[in-house]
Amino acid sequence: MQFSVILGNLGNTCDRFLSSGYKNQPTKADMFHQASGIEGVTGIELVGTWDVTPDNVSEIRALLADSGMRCASIIPDHFSQKRWGQGAFTSRDPAIRQQAVQVTTEMMDVAADLGCDLINLWPGQDGYDYCFQADFVHAREWLIDGLRECAAYRKDVRIALEYKPKEPRTHSYLARASDTLLVAMETGCDTVGVTIDFGHALMAGENVAEAAVLLMQHDKLYHLHFNDNYRSWDDDMIVGSVHLVEYLELLYWLRKLDYTGWYSMDQYPYREDARSAINESIRWLEALDARLSGYGTERFDGLIANGDATHASGAVRACLGLT
Repeated sequence: MQFSVILGNLGNTCDRFLSSGYKNQPTKADMFHQASGIEGVTGIELVGTWDVTPDNVSEIRALLADSGMRCASIIPDHFSQKRWGQGAFTSRDPAIRQQAVQVTTEMMDVAADLGCDLINLWPGQDGYDYCFQADFVHAREWLIDGLRECAAYRKDVRIALEYKPKEPRTHSYLARASDTLLVAMETGCDTVGVTIDFGHALMAGENVAEAAVLLMQHDKLYHLHFNDNYRSWDDDMIVGSVHLVEYLELLYWLRKLDYTGWYSMDQYPYREDARSAINESIRWLEALDARLSGYGTERFDGLIANGDATHASGAVRACLGLT
């Protein structure tokens, strides 16, 4: 496992009820220092405009070097600016669509400059809110055309599409693993794949392990974000705090199908100490993986081949040391 953390998760994660947040905002250097102090973390995810721009690459490179971190991915900002209010890649305004492409290609250049080969693309404003508001045909065409243009820009930086069923729009065009996989494949580009955010998949009603297997069978699982929630909202909680057994099943399949990408923490510890919350998530993942290793993944192989739910339930208890 190679662990990374989205840099802003270590900052003052504010919500829509208190825009000032519940904590003080640390400096970038402080957040890098916090990340380097979490055992096992070797990578940082950066958000475009929030953390990194074409103008501060030298500063970020120095912070990465000083903290001993690698750049795991860059998330272009297609969600927190007024110009994206009616969509980025799917805006009806061709000038805005071109700006969405430009923002992405700029971040691809920045990623390559920082020794990173992955862009995590979350087009959060690309969706709709009301019936008879969306042009489903053209929106899909615009999205795929924009992604093709980005992928063609440079082949050494992959593009991972992060899906989420809703928020900030009531409906997102990239809502589930299957429709996001379809978009990635319809681009016809070998460097376009998918990111699974565990909490987003829960919101979509998915079994996260099943979604991961679907993507890995097509060699399209490029990246993972880890958190937890109660399925109704993107709560971004500590890993395993709600869906412990589903996490165990996901880790089993990631092992079985040889996932080699980043295990990236994406949490919003609004009131908790951020470093402690992220540390807990990593310790849970390590503990569950160690349990799988100690119990023997081959024992789950046999249970799955048999398909007996009661035997599987007992095996989960035994694996977790609860018998």
